[in-house]
Amino acid sequence: QVQLAESGGGLVQAGGSLRLSCAASGSIFSSNVMAWFRQVPGKQRELVAAITSGGRTNYGDSVKGRFTISRDSAKNTVHLQMASLKPEDTAVYYCNIKNGWGIEYWGQGTQVTVSS
Repeated sequence: QVQLAESGGGLVQAGGSLRLSCAASGSIFSSNVMAWFRQVPGKQRELVAAITSGGRTNYGDSVKGRFTISRDSAKNTVHLQMASLKPEDTAVYYCNIKNGWGIEYWGQGTQVTVSS
C-alpha cells in the first residue's frame, strides 16, 4: 500500500501563484511516475503534469508554460508550482503515483480556487 498526503491548496487571485506538495509513504517502487490530476464537478479528471522517476515530465496543454512539476525521489515527494493562475484552474487537485506494474494510488485531493 502507498499513502499520499497533499498540501498547499487554497484560495488565490487570478495571476497569482501557488505550490502544491505531495508526500508518498509506504511500499513505493523505485521506478514510478508521480503526477497531478485535477477535477471539477461534472467533468472527467484530467492530467495536469507528470514526472517519471528519471525526471521526464509531461504537461497538460492548458498548463504548459505556467506550471512546473518537480520531485525529490529521495524523499518521495512531488511538487507542483503553479503560476499565472486563471479562474479556470479552479479544481480539486489530486496527487497520483503509478508503478511499473500499472498499480496506482491517489491522494485525497486538495482544493485550489482562483478568484477573478
